[in-house]
Amino acid sequence: MTRVSLVVPVHAGIAPNHWRAALESVRAQTRPADEVVVVEDGPLTDDHHAALADVGAELPLVRVVLPRNRGAGVANQAGLEAATGEWIAKADADDVSLPQRIGTQVEAAERLGVDLLGAAMWEFDIEPEHPQRLRANPPDHVAIARRMRLNNPINHSTAFYRREVALAAGGYPRLRLMQDYDLFARMLVAGARMANLPEPLVLFRAGDGMRRRRATTGFLRREVDLQRRLLSYGVVGRAGATRNLVVRGGFRLLPQPALRLTYDRVLSRRLEPRALGGRPS
Repeated sequence: MTRVSLVVPVHAGIAPNHWRAALESVRAQTRPADEVVVVEDGPLTDDHHAALADVGAELPLVRVVLPRNRGAGVANQAGLEAATGEWIAKADADDVSLPQRIGTQVEAAERLGVDLLGAAMWEFDIEPEHPQRLRANPPDHVAIARRMRLNNPINHSTAFYRREVALAAGGYPRLRLMQDYDLFARMLVAGARMANLPEPLVLFRAGDGMRRRRATTGFLRREVDLQRRLLSYGVVGRAGATRNLVVRGGFRLLPQPALRLTYDRVLSRRLEPRALGGRPS
């Protein structure tokens, strides 16, 4: 039987009620994870610990405690190394996994014969029951490889991948941002087969706060570092890296209203207001 480890890092900056909702969505899976690896990325608040005690008591929990906040790259790598499953289901501490997520990805990964499987996701700003956008990526390996030259073709919150393949590619780098893009690019170069499901399996917490975090000068410096890395892996050439810096860097420097409009029209598809139960198929 396929053994699945769900890995979810959490830090004190995550709102405790969002953390509780994420844990509850893990508990509600129709095909439960065989283990849930929670990486505490630095000291948490009492409310975070209360949610973990309440909901985690009903989960096959493995805890990894980092004494100080190290960022997403280090925390995800710690979870990857601590996991014992053949497959890793990646989750974020403030998103919601739909009940069928793990079961759907287990079946699809085996059927498609892939090493890394993503999915579409609903994006919401305030209430997960009322998503505003749908974010989907290319479905097949060839299209994913082509998109990898421009931006990350896998929604990290939906990522489902073979643990040994990720470790063989070097695992997550010690980056606070874009660590998933870097890992997936190296997995692609190493020969990993990839696919995306068109079915949304995660409710992703977006909003202006998320967009602001991706539009800072610090983020732009990290973009330069990422393009250097992609160039060294052979994912892009010099012309492609320069193009990406102009396009992606320019996107991050847009004022907030223009950034929101571009995000809605280019990176995701905006939906008409509706309850989650009435979402389009």
